[in-house]
Amino acid sequence: MSIIGNLLWFLCGGLLSGLSWCAAGLFWCVTIVGIPIGMQCFKLAGLTFFPFGKEIQYGGGAGSFLMNVLWMIFSGFLLALESIIMGAVLCITIVGIPFGLQHFKIAKLALMPFGAEVR
Repeated sequence: MSIIGNLLWFLCGGLLSGLSWCAAGLFWCVTIVGIPIGMQCFKLAGLTFFPFGKEIQYGGGAGSFLMNVLWMIFSGFLLALESIIMGAVLCITIVGIPFGLQHFKIAKLALMPFGAEVR
């Protein structure tokens, strides 16, 4: 069932959302200091392309907190806003509710990607 959900997701919004994460990763990889953040963006782009069947565990420490603050200022807020808007639009119809909920899960991840583990 998750294969069908992932394919529909990819066609109905996952592609655009995943490309946004890839663009943020390229933005961060311009500087040497930002390469670790950019690599995290590329990892999370894979989740954004195909989110069904995966869970996110949050944790981390002081280092994760500092990285999340930098991330939220420069990229996280815009990615979260994009996911919230797409999720709200998809939740208008009954068929789109599972896809909208996935966008809301990704919006939370967009605000705090460091210290999060995808399973």
